[in-house]
Amino acid sequence: MSQSEPEDTTDNEKSAGVGEEEKQEKTDAAPEQRPPAWAARRDLIEHSPHNLAGGLVHGPQYGLAGGEVHGNVNIQIGGHRETPAVSGEIPSEVLARMSVTFVESEVFAKALTRLRDERVLVLSGGDSTGRRAAALMLLHRLGISHIRDIDSTTSPAAVRDHLGSPAGYLLANISVSRTRPLRETHLFAIREQLNNSDGHLVVTVAESSTHRDLAHLAWEPPSSEDVLAAHVRSQEGSSGWERVRDLAAVRGFLEQDHTPQEAADFAKQLLAVLAGGVTEEELSSYGEESAQTQVESWLTDDTMHLRDKAFLISLGVFDQAPYALAAELADKLFRYLHATESPNTREGVPVFGSSRNSRLALARARGYQGTETTAWGPVDQYMAAFKESTLPTRLLDTAWMLYPSARPALISWLRALAADGRPLVRTRASAAAAALTKSDLSSGLAHLIEPWAQDRSYISRLAAANTFTLAHLLGAPAIPEILHDWCVGEDENYRWTAIRAYGLLGPVLPGKAMKALITAAREYCRKEDRKKELEEAEESEELLELVEAIQLLLLSARGPVLTELSRLADVDAQVRAPLLGAFLLACEQQEDDGESRPLVLEWYADAAAQSPAEAVQLTVLWRSALNDRRHTDQALKVMADWVRHVERTPTAESALAHLLAEIPEEPPERQRLRHLLRTMSSADGGPPPPVAERLLAALPH
Repeated sequence: MSQSEPEDTTDNEKSAGVGEEEKQEKTDAAPEQRPPAWAARRDLIEHSPHNLAGGLVHGPQYGLAGGEVHGNVNIQIGGHRETPAVSGEIPSEVLARMSVTFVESEVFAKALTRLRDERVLVLSGGDSTGRRAAALMLLHRLGISHIRDIDSTTSPAAVRDHLGSPAGYLLANISVSRTRPLRETHLFAIREQLNNSDGHLVVTVAESSTHRDLAHLAWEPPSSEDVLAAHVRSQEGSSGWERVRDLAAVRGFLEQDHTPQEAADFAKQLLAVLAGGVTEEELSSYGEESAQTQVESWLTDDTMHLRDKAFLISLGVFDQAPYALAAELADKLFRYLHATESPNTREGVPVFGSSRNSRLALARARGYQGTETTAWGPVDQYMAAFKESTLPTRLLDTAWMLYPSARPALISWLRALAADGRPLVRTRASAAAAALTKSDLSSGLAHLIEPWAQDRSYISRLAAANTFTLAHLLGAPAIPEILHDWCVGEDENYRWTAIRAYGLLGPVLPGKAMKALITAAREYCRKEDRKKELEEAEESEELLELVEAIQLLLLSARGPVLTELSRLADVDAQVRAPLLGAFLLACEQQEDDGESRPLVLEWYADAAAQSPAEAVQLTVLWRSALNDRRHTDQALKVMADWVRHVERTPTAESALAHLLAEIPEEPPERQRLRHLLRTMSSADGGPPPPVAERLLAALPH
């Protein structure tokens, strides 16, 4: 793969005053600080588009299992100011029409039983899965004649004020926040009121909004085929459905994932085919062409201002992110686009131009109250998202591939975003670059990834690694091959980028990533000029990156990486130092939930109960780290931190006691641990905490 220089995009920009903009962006850029790799990984997961973040997450650590979770959930309803309670009755004719075509999925019967027995049901589901329709039909199937829709901004404490009659109630599409939670106590009060009034309530919440502390039921939408069949049969009977079900266009439609609403829209086209108004050829191109035609019409519409087109593209990058952010950065993109379109003129940006609602309507997007993840916790924001989930990718791909004249502006814009001080902005820049790299690998590499990788700025090289990671998750070709070449190549910056990307790709490429990182570590340690550095434990930037990448790999992929790491640390003296360093770095890492829970200690507790082989491997690595003179001090420091954690969290004491009983095999090992427990300071700098005395008893004599 050529490592070509990107085209110069500065001449037109300077003529239009964009140079001043870039100077300001450099002033606003994030300072050159190098956060721990785990923190950078967290930013990538939290701020990536939702369809990509899951590929970076190790299943047992995150997410929900089985569709039901119990305890507290925090749900954001509106802003900080309490909104007066509002509700209204849903017309019976609306429910009657919906009932004719509604399809009950497998989970519907279970949901109906729970609603009948418990009177209140929290129904979770992804956007456009039909969870609101399901909630209405659950109430309708109970035979409830009056169903009231409660305003989603109603505070949890005020919900019970609506429940005074024997009716059905819907509280739909509420958002989640830690600042205004819906708790078990709210549900208890709601259920008590419903029992008194003989009512029933369904609360719907976004799938990503559910937390493991509140009982809920995950809604699973019916299949697209069932939705199509129901709509066609409602108008043309079973014979009509039999006439169209085997059409090539229908089979092609059903081979892809579609929302219930998309299936209902396609059913209208099938009815038009049966009526003779649409041909089979027109039907075949309906779905693909309708979305693509919409995007192209936006970009080529001469009546639409260039600033509005910039907003559409910006919203494509910042879909499901704060509206204000998409609008702010759209104005920067507008300046770059204008510099290409009219290089000899400048055009200002109307400070108080289009209203928020009009811009969202133009984009066929929706606005909603949500939360933005920040380093200080979730922050309430007004978010914006396209109603059609394919539009963000289509907008970027179409602008990049069909209108190459837009490329210089897009390149300059994405480079500016990648240097922004906000993690969300930087991450979305990498996500957009990944999408463009999938569409055009050579250009994505030449214009974005390679210049970022060659930049000595940590943030720029991180942008390159993140782009590689997200591009592979999107299905871009040849990413593993490029990473391998960079990882074993002579260019130090390319090696750094590949090493970080391999660490991030652990959950999806554990074998290849581990092999590549070990090869890189072995080559690094092999060089003669590294010997003194290794002996003195002076870590270069590349060695630190190797250690952190293996740490990421171990924590994200777990079992397969642990097996190989423990084996190599035992038999390969050449790479033992970085491997043990990575293990101890993983042991230092705490859960990112504010509770300071060591991830590896929790891993050991689970392994001791469920996977003895992993527990043994973790124990062996601990023993090796304590006995390795280059890592003894660090290992003792981490162990002391674990003891202090156990003092704060007594439930973890048994796991640490079990580990301490298993680590020492020789008298010096036991003496080292005894000395630590007898002399370590408490969290406030005082004498050893009481738990240290109890843990002493766990050590073998």
